[in-house]
Amino acid sequence: MILSKNLNNSNLLIVGGTGFIGSNVAKKALENGFKVTVISKNNYPQNKQINCVDYINVDISREKDLYHILKDRVFEYVLNLGGYVDHKNFSEGGKEVFETHFSGTLNLVKSINKDFLKGFIQIGSSDEYGANIAPQKENQREMPISPYSIAKTSATHFLQMLYRTERFPVVILRPFLVYGPGQNSGRFLPQIIKGCFSGEEFETSSGEQLRDFCYIDDITDGILRAIKSNNVNGEIINLASGDPISIRTVIEKVKTYIGKGSPKFGKIAYRAGENMSLYADTTRAEHLLGWRSKITIDDGIKKTVDYYRVYDLK
Repeated sequence: MILSKNLNNSNLLIVGGTGFIGSNVAKKALENGFKVTVISKNNYPQNKQINCVDYINVDISREKDLYHILKDRVFEYVLNLGGYVDHKNFSEGGKEVFETHFSGTLNLVKSINKDFLKGFIQIGSSDEYGANIAPQKENQREMPISPYSIAKTSATHFLQMLYRTERFPVVILRPFLVYGPGQNSGRFLPQIIKGCFSGEEFETSSGEQLRDFCYIDDITDGILRAIKSNNVNGEIINLASGDPISIRTVIEKVKTYIGKGSPKFGKIAYRAGENMSLYADTTRAEHLLGWRSKITIDDGIKKTVDYYRVYDLK
């Protein structure tokens, strides 16, 4: 991995910086000497804001508003975490999901000042692989199975086109299942932890899906390595543990560590077209970023559960 020099006081814009991944990156970026600005769609409570971070309230799907705010600002690095995970079908409101993710990226690229831009880091999704066989590799043709995944895939191809035709300095990172303390309570692991803490029965799928879980500290490290690297423009890079584990096994691990819980397996159907084996080949991340995940699933579950013993899940 070839690292950039003189990153101290570089300006980093984090779109979606009040979310789970974004807020963790913001904290680490400050520790690494960056000046951090965060864009959030919603007004973020003052008491939750990170010291020394500049917060901007704007919806990136509103092109004119975004351009007006960004046109006179200079950022050497932009991290795009904008959007939200939503697996609804097209007929159930997927058009809005697509427009939010693809149009938001398009608007962001049009609005930022490119004269001083050194790196644009796009956070894609393992969902872009869709029905591909595991382990998923970056050179596989994407097979999206939802409006969310086609939007992410479309953004990937748009940005790679810009790299090929205009040398736009972009790298696409594809995290797999990210987890850890402070994650939104609606996501998979917090839901399981909450269910087990309650001691009551809760419904889940049969849990036969093989998935790839990666702890938030490892993901944050991978993102910062990509920002600092000089040799990843135009690349797609998986960020994952590379270790497949069944959903059922993860649930059982949470139940065992908490000491209670009554999951009712097989009560929730699998999603239409759901890939039963979604785990990554991480060779490219190791080669280009010198990065590998360090936190095991057992240690990660313990850290996450211990956090929620102190901070209740709402």
